[in-house]
Amino acid sequence: MPLGTLDRTPPPFFKQGFSALSKLLFFSALALFLMVADTRFTLTQPLRAALATALHPVERMLLTPLQALAVVGDYFAGLGQAREREEAALRQLAAQAERASRVEQQLQENARLRELLGLRAQFAVRTEAAEVLYEAADPYTRKIVIDRGATHGIVPASPVIDAAGVLGQVTRVYPLASEVTLLTDKDAAIPVLNVRTQARAVAYGDPGGVAAGAGMELRFLSNNADVEAGDRLHTSGVDGVYPPGLSVAEVVSVERRVGATFAKVVLAPAATPDSARHVLVLEPLQLQMPPRPAEPAASEPAGPRRKGVGRG
Repeated sequence: MPLGTLDRTPPPFFKQGFSALSKLLFFSALALFLMVADTRFTLTQPLRAALATALHPVERMLLTPLQALAVVGDYFAGLGQAREREEAALRQLAAQAERASRVEQQLQENARLRELLGLRAQFAVRTEAAEVLYEAADPYTRKIVIDRGATHGIVPASPVIDAAGVLGQVTRVYPLASEVTLLTDKDAAIPVLNVRTQARAVAYGDPGGVAAGAGMELRFLSNNADVEAGDRLHTSGVDGVYPPGLSVAEVVSVERRVGATFAKVVLAPAATPDSARHVLVLEPLQLQMPPRPAEPAASEPAGPRRKGVGRG
């Protein structure tokens, strides 16, 4: 074939149209225009909604295996947790059964001893359930207000407890509400009994130690007193207000300084005043105790003194 008859035009593969930079600028401007138009006029919102509606069954179908795997995993995890909780509950039930048998034995022994010694039985304390309304507005005190007052039979000096122990004492009574001073108040005091040593003492409120998990202290306790960290303190019942045996606090630390007369004993209250919602108001024991014997009348004053005879 002669060379002059050959087609010398470049094939379509090598033909060039718009430059790459021109295409980039055009499509960038188009994308920017579409984004602005969609933002201002929501042009693609119907299209987006139609696509989402059409793809929703597909998404649900694709998610079905993952959801099935998650359900199976949760089932086996819950089964394992249920078995662990069942074992823990059985252990706790066995411990409670043992404790209940010992308590029952101690109650029977206590009843026999009281019958043997001719002591009177424990007082039957009247109780009244109440709910905490709010804390007192005074920032320098530790007080709460409950929704039971004089119309419900609440009297001043009534002990207030929660599920953990003694919370405080009613110090002011209104017709439909009462003010309770907590044990962590600076003016609060309660007679206590050391469960380990059976030694009596008085616990006082210490508001400065509330932030550190304490809030009470034993004052005027000799430096060589038998008290240790971890000792549990209960109400002694000798004050005629609190029934005996109520949990009050636990000893956190004991600091004995050389040359000091008294030890510094820090306590953590058993009750939880900051999270207490429902409480129980007890009747003071002094309302059930027999009246104290009257004091003997004072002797008649002697007759008028005989004036001494002056020296002549």
